[in-house]
Amino acid sequence: MNQPIDRREPLTRVRAEVAKAVVGQDGAVTGLLIGLLAGGHVLLEGVPGVAKTLLVRALAASLNLDAKRIQFTPDLMPGDVTGSLIYDSRTARFEFRPGPVFTNLLLADEINRTPPKTQASLLEAMEERQVSVEGAPTPLPNPFMVIATQNPVEYQGTYPLPEAQLDRFLLKLTLPLPPRDQEIEVVARHALGFDPRALDRAGIGAVAGPEELAAARSAVAGVRVDHEVAGYIVDVCRATRSAPSVALGVSPRGATALMAASRAWAWLTGREFVTPDDVKALALPALRHRIQMRIEAETEGATPETVLGSILAAVPVPR
Repeated sequence: MNQPIDRREPLTRVRAEVAKAVVGQDGAVTGLLIGLLAGGHVLLEGVPGVAKTLLVRALAASLNLDAKRIQFTPDLMPGDVTGSLIYDSRTARFEFRPGPVFTNLLLADEINRTPPKTQASLLEAMEERQVSVEGAPTPLPNPFMVIATQNPVEYQGTYPLPEAQLDRFLLKLTLPLPPRDQEIEVVARHALGFDPRALDRAGIGAVAGPEELAAARSAVAGVRVDHEVAGYIVDVCRATRSAPSVALGVSPRGATALMAASRAWAWLTGREFVTPDDVKALALPALRHRIQMRIEAETEGATPETVLGSILAAVPVPR
Protein backbone atom coordinates (compact mmCIF):
# COMPACT_ATOMS: atom_id res chain seq x y z
CA MET A 1 0.00 0.00 0.00
CA ASN A 2 1.30 3.43 -0.95
CA GLN A 3 2.10 5.71 1.97
CA PRO A 4 0.45 9.17 1.91
CA ILE A 5 2.78 11.95 0.84
CA ASP A 6 3.78 14.26 3.68
CA ARG A 7 3.83 17.74 2.15
CA ARG A 8 5.22 19.21 5.39
CA GLU A 9 8.43 17.19 5.44
CA PRO A 10 10.31 19.23 2.79
CA LEU A 11 9.42 22.46 4.60
CA THR A 12 10.71 20.95 7.85
CA ARG A 13 14.03 20.19 6.14
CA VAL A 14 14.24 23.82 5.01
CA ARG A 15 14.52 24.87 8.65
CA ALA A 16 17.51 22.57 9.14
CA GLU A 17 19.24 23.86 6.02
CA VAL A 18 18.78 27.51 6.99
CA ALA A 19 20.17 26.70 10.45
CA LYS A 20 23.47 25.73 8.82
CA ALA A 21 24.02 29.43 8.11
CA VAL A 22 21.78 31.28 10.57
CA VAL A 23 22.00 30.69 14.31
CA GLY A 24 18.64 31.08 16.05
CA GLN A 25 15.99 33.42 14.59
CA ASP A 26 13.55 30.49 14.53
CA GLY A 27 10.58 32.85 14.67
CA ALA A 28 11.75 34.70 11.56
CA VAL A 29 12.35 31.43 9.68
CA THR A 30 8.84 30.26 10.58
CA GLY A 31 7.37 33.62 9.56
CA LEU A 32 9.07 33.51 6.16
CA LEU A 33 7.77 29.98 5.57
CA ILE A 34 4.27 31.15 6.52
CA GLY A 35 4.64 34.03 4.07
CA LEU A 36 5.64 31.67 1.28
CA LEU A 37 2.80 29.23 2.04
CA ALA A 38 0.21 32.01 2.24
CA GLY A 39 1.50 33.79 -0.87
CA GLY A 40 2.29 36.97 1.07
CA HIS A 41 5.18 39.35 1.65
CA VAL A 42 7.19 39.90 4.83
CA LEU A 43 8.72 42.97 6.46
CA LEU A 44 11.77 42.22 8.62
CA GLU A 45 12.73 44.74 11.29
CA GLY A 46 15.98 44.52 13.22
CA VAL A 47 19.20 46.35 13.95
CA PRO A 48 22.13 45.81 11.57
CA GLY A 49 24.01 42.57 12.04
CA VAL A 50 21.22 40.16 13.05
CA ALA A 51 21.43 38.12 9.80
CA LYS A 52 18.47 39.56 7.89
CA THR A 53 20.20 39.34 4.50
CA LEU A 54 21.84 36.02 5.30
CA LEU A 55 18.48 34.58 6.31
CA VAL A 56 16.93 35.43 2.94
CA ARG A 57 19.87 34.05 0.98
CA ALA A 58 19.87 30.80 2.98
CA LEU A 59 16.12 30.41 2.49
CA ALA A 60 16.45 30.87 -1.27
CA ALA A 61 19.29 28.33 -1.47
CA SER A 62 17.37 25.70 0.52
CA LEU A 63 14.29 26.11 -1.72
CA ASN A 64 16.19 26.33 -5.02
CA LEU A 65 14.62 29.73 -5.71
CA ASP A 66 16.11 32.70 -7.52
CA ALA A 67 16.81 35.64 -5.21
CA LYS A 68 17.90 39.21 -5.89
CA ARG A 69 18.75 42.09 -3.60
CA ILE A 70 18.08 45.80 -4.03
CA GLN A 71 19.81 48.27 -1.73
CA PHE A 72 17.23 51.02 -1.35
CA THR A 73 18.83 54.47 -1.32
CA PRO A 74 17.49 58.04 -1.57
CA ASP A 75 18.47 58.29 -5.26
CA LEU A 76 16.95 54.95 -6.31
CA MET A 77 14.44 55.38 -9.14
CA PRO A 78 11.31 53.26 -9.84
CA GLY A 79 12.88 51.98 -13.06
CA ASP A 80 15.82 50.65 -11.06
CA VAL A 81 13.36 48.30 -9.37
CA THR A 82 10.87 47.32 -12.06
CA GLY A 83 12.95 47.78 -15.20
CA SER A 84 12.77 50.30 -18.01
CA LEU A 85 12.46 50.75 -21.76
CA ILE A 86 15.82 50.83 -23.54
CA TYR A 87 16.23 52.10 -27.10
CA ASP A 88 17.87 49.52 -29.36
CA SER A 89 19.54 51.32 -32.27
CA ARG A 90 19.85 48.07 -34.22
CA THR A 91 16.08 47.57 -34.37
CA ALA A 92 15.10 51.23 -33.91
CA ARG A 93 12.68 50.10 -31.20
CA PHE A 94 12.32 50.45 -27.46
CA GLU A 95 12.70 47.14 -25.62
CA PHE A 96 11.81 46.40 -22.03
CA ARG A 97 14.77 45.47 -19.85
CA PRO A 98 13.43 43.70 -16.72
CA GLY A 99 14.59 44.99 -13.35
CA PRO A 100 15.58 42.95 -10.28
CA VAL A 101 11.91 42.63 -9.27
CA PHE A 102 11.70 39.76 -11.77
CA THR A 103 12.79 37.04 -9.34
CA ASN A 104 11.31 34.63 -6.81
CA LEU A 105 12.56 36.23 -3.60
CA LEU A 106 13.23 39.96 -3.74
CA LEU A 107 15.21 41.34 -0.81
CA ALA A 108 14.29 45.02 -0.53
CA ASP A 109 17.09 46.04 1.82
CA GLU A 110 16.42 49.12 3.98
CA ILE A 111 13.24 49.86 2.06
CA ASN A 112 12.53 52.95 4.16
CA ARG A 113 15.67 54.71 2.84
CA THR A 114 14.08 55.47 -0.51
CA PRO A 115 11.36 58.10 -1.19
CA PRO A 116 7.68 57.05 -1.33
CA LYS A 117 7.67 57.37 -5.14
CA THR A 118 10.18 54.54 -5.46
CA GLN A 119 8.56 52.54 -2.65
CA ALA A 120 5.31 52.75 -4.62
CA SER A 121 6.96 51.03 -7.59
CA LEU A 122 6.51 47.78 -5.67
CA LEU A 123 2.77 48.20 -5.04
CA GLU A 124 1.60 46.64 -8.30
CA ALA A 125 4.20 43.89 -8.09
CA MET A 126 3.19 42.97 -4.54
CA GLU A 127 -0.56 43.02 -5.15
CA GLU A 128 -0.99 41.98 -8.80
CA ARG A 129 2.21 39.94 -9.27
CA GLN A 130 2.94 41.90 -12.44
CA VAL A 131 4.72 45.00 -13.71
CA SER A 132 3.05 47.32 -16.23
CA VAL A 133 5.19 49.14 -18.79
CA GLU A 134 3.44 51.53 -21.18
CA GLY A 135 0.17 49.94 -20.16
CA ALA A 136 1.29 46.39 -20.99
CA PRO A 137 1.42 44.02 -17.97
CA THR A 138 4.33 41.59 -17.65
CA PRO A 139 3.79 38.77 -15.15
CA LEU A 140 6.34 38.10 -12.42
CA PRO A 141 7.77 34.65 -11.71
CA ASN A 142 5.82 32.24 -9.53
CA PRO A 143 6.43 32.10 -6.63
CA PHE A 144 7.14 35.78 -5.99
CA MET A 145 7.76 37.25 -2.56
CA VAL A 146 9.08 40.59 -1.35
CA ILE A 147 11.12 40.44 1.85
CA ALA A 148 11.84 43.99 2.95
CA THR A 149 14.08 45.08 5.80
CA GLN A 150 14.24 48.22 7.89
CA ASN A 151 16.26 49.44 10.87
CA PRO A 152 14.06 50.28 13.89
CA VAL A 153 16.53 52.63 15.61
CA GLU A 154 17.90 54.85 12.83
CA TYR A 155 15.51 57.42 11.39
CA GLN A 156 17.82 60.04 9.87
CA GLY A 157 17.52 59.93 6.10
CA THR A 158 14.56 57.54 6.13
CA TYR A 159 11.00 57.79 4.83
CA PRO A 160 8.09 56.20 6.72
CA LEU A 161 6.39 53.48 4.71
CA PRO A 162 2.94 54.64 3.50
CA GLU A 163 -0.07 52.82 4.92
CA ALA A 164 -0.85 51.37 1.48
CA GLN A 165 2.65 49.87 1.36
CA LEU A 166 2.52 48.48 4.89
CA ASP A 167 -0.89 46.94 4.29
CA ARG A 168 0.54 44.80 1.50
CA PHE A 169 2.91 42.98 3.85
CA LEU A 170 1.36 39.81 5.23
CA LEU A 171 3.61 39.85 8.30
CA LYS A 172 5.96 42.17 10.11
CA LEU A 173 8.64 40.19 11.94
CA THR A 174 11.14 41.55 14.43
CA LEU A 175 14.59 40.00 14.64
CA PRO A 176 15.97 40.39 18.17
CA LEU A 177 19.60 40.38 19.21
CA PRO A 178 20.62 36.78 19.98
CA PRO A 179 20.99 35.49 23.53
CA ARG A 180 24.53 34.90 24.82
CA ASP A 181 24.79 31.22 23.92
CA GLN A 182 23.67 31.82 20.34
CA GLU A 183 26.02 34.76 19.96
CA ILE A 184 28.89 32.55 21.14
CA GLU A 185 27.87 30.02 18.47
CA VAL A 186 27.96 32.76 15.81
CA VAL A 187 31.46 33.84 16.83
CA ALA A 188 32.65 30.22 17.02
CA ARG A 189 31.40 29.49 13.50
CA HIS A 190 33.25 32.51 12.12
CA ALA A 191 36.39 31.45 14.01
CA LEU A 192 36.17 28.10 12.21
CA GLY A 193 36.06 29.83 8.84
CA PHE A 194 32.35 30.37 8.16
CA ASP A 195 31.92 32.93 5.38
CA PRO A 196 28.38 34.35 5.01
CA ARG A 197 29.24 35.33 1.42
CA ALA A 198 29.90 31.69 0.46
CA LEU A 199 26.84 29.70 1.47
CA ASP A 200 27.88 26.71 -0.62
CA ARG A 201 30.75 26.12 1.82
CA ALA A 202 28.21 25.92 4.66
CA GLY A 203 26.72 22.86 3.02
CA ILE A 204 23.32 24.37 2.29
CA GLY A 205 21.54 22.38 -0.37
CA ALA A 206 18.15 22.58 -2.05
CA VAL A 207 15.86 20.28 -0.04
CA ALA A 208 12.67 21.52 -1.73
CA GLY A 209 11.74 23.47 -4.81
CA PRO A 210 8.91 25.31 -6.56
CA GLU A 211 7.02 22.05 -7.13
CA GLU A 212 7.04 21.10 -3.45
CA LEU A 213 6.12 24.65 -2.49
CA ALA A 214 3.19 24.66 -4.93
CA ALA A 215 1.95 21.35 -3.51
CA ALA A 216 2.24 22.71 0.03
CA ARG A 217 0.28 25.84 -0.94
CA SER A 218 -2.50 23.66 -2.36
CA ALA A 219 -2.62 21.73 0.91
CA VAL A 220 -2.78 24.97 2.92
CA ALA A 221 -5.72 26.13 0.80
CA GLY A 222 -7.63 23.09 2.05
CA VAL A 223 -7.25 23.96 5.74
CA ARG A 224 -10.70 24.56 7.22
CA VAL A 225 -11.68 27.89 8.81
CA ASP A 226 -14.94 27.44 10.74
CA HIS A 227 -17.50 30.22 10.83
CA GLU A 228 -16.87 30.84 14.54
CA VAL A 229 -13.12 31.22 13.98
CA ALA A 230 -13.72 33.57 11.04
CA GLY A 231 -15.95 35.62 13.33
CA TYR A 232 -13.22 35.70 15.96
CA ILE A 233 -10.72 37.03 13.40
CA VAL A 234 -13.15 39.75 12.34
CA ASP A 235 -13.93 40.69 15.96
CA VAL A 236 -10.23 41.10 16.77
CA CYS A 237 -9.69 43.31 13.71
CA ARG A 238 -12.81 45.39 14.30
CA ALA A 239 -11.77 45.99 17.91
CA THR A 240 -8.64 47.80 16.70
CA ARG A 241 -10.81 50.36 14.91
CA SER A 242 -12.63 51.39 18.09
CA ALA A 243 -9.62 51.35 20.44
CA PRO A 244 -9.25 54.85 21.99
CA SER A 245 -5.50 55.02 21.36
CA VAL A 246 -5.75 54.01 17.68
CA ALA A 247 -6.13 56.55 14.86
CA LEU A 248 -6.38 53.94 12.08
CA GLY A 249 -7.30 50.33 12.74
CA VAL A 250 -6.98 47.13 10.76
CA SER A 251 -8.73 47.01 7.38
CA PRO A 252 -10.63 44.02 5.96
CA ARG A 253 -7.45 43.18 4.05
CA GLY A 254 -5.77 42.77 7.41
CA ALA A 255 -8.48 40.34 8.50
CA THR A 256 -7.94 38.19 5.41
CA ALA A 257 -4.18 38.35 5.98
CA LEU A 258 -4.61 37.11 9.56
CA MET A 259 -6.79 34.28 8.29
CA ALA A 260 -4.26 33.28 5.62
CA ALA A 261 -1.34 33.35 8.06
CA SER A 262 -3.30 31.36 10.67
CA ARG A 263 -4.21 28.78 8.04
CA ALA A 264 -0.56 28.35 7.00
CA TRP A 265 0.55 28.03 10.63
CA ALA A 266 -2.16 25.46 11.36
CA TRP A 267 -0.99 23.36 8.40
CA LEU A 268 2.66 23.62 9.42
CA THR A 269 1.80 22.34 12.89
CA GLY A 270 -0.02 19.33 11.46
CA ARG A 271 -3.70 20.31 11.58
CA GLU A 272 -6.33 20.60 8.88
CA PHE A 273 -8.32 23.30 10.68
CA VAL A 274 -7.62 26.69 12.27
CA THR A 275 -8.08 27.22 16.01
CA PRO A 276 -8.40 30.47 17.99
CA ASP A 277 -4.91 29.76 19.36
CA ASP A 278 -3.56 29.93 15.80
CA VAL A 279 -5.21 33.31 15.40
CA LYS A 280 -3.71 34.54 18.68
CA ALA A 281 -0.25 33.30 17.68
CA LEU A 282 -0.30 35.20 14.38
CA ALA A 283 -2.25 38.31 15.43
CA LEU A 284 0.82 40.30 16.44
CA PRO A 285 2.97 39.79 13.31
CA ALA A 286 -0.06 40.00 10.99
CA LEU A 287 -1.66 43.14 12.45
CA ARG A 288 0.84 45.35 14.28
CA HIS A 289 2.07 47.15 11.14
CA ARG A 290 -1.53 47.88 10.08
CA ILE A 291 -2.32 49.96 13.20
CA GLN A 292 -1.66 53.70 13.28
CA MET A 293 -1.52 55.11 16.82
CA ARG A 294 -2.77 58.50 17.97
CA ILE A 295 0.10 60.86 18.70
CA GLU A 296 -1.05 61.52 22.25
CA ALA A 297 -1.25 57.78 22.91
CA GLU A 298 2.28 57.25 21.62
CA THR A 299 3.61 59.93 23.95
CA GLU A 300 2.05 58.01 26.82
CA GLY A 301 3.86 54.82 25.78
CA ALA A 302 1.08 52.99 23.94
CA THR A 303 2.15 50.80 21.02
CA PRO A 304 0.36 48.55 18.53
CA GLU A 305 1.69 45.60 20.51
CA THR A 306 0.10 46.78 23.76
CA VAL A 307 -3.17 47.54 21.98
CA LEU A 308 -3.30 44.07 20.42
CA GLY A 309 -2.44 42.46 23.74
CA SER A 310 -5.39 44.19 25.41
CA ILE A 311 -7.73 43.29 22.53
CA LEU A 312 -6.75 39.61 22.54
CA ALA A 313 -7.37 39.52 26.28
CA ALA A 314 -10.81 41.15 25.93
CA VAL A 315 -12.37 39.66 22.78
CA PRO A 316 -14.37 36.50 23.63
CA VAL A 317 -12.75 33.34 22.30
CA PRO A 318 -15.11 30.86 20.58
CA ARG A 319 -15.25 27.36 21.96
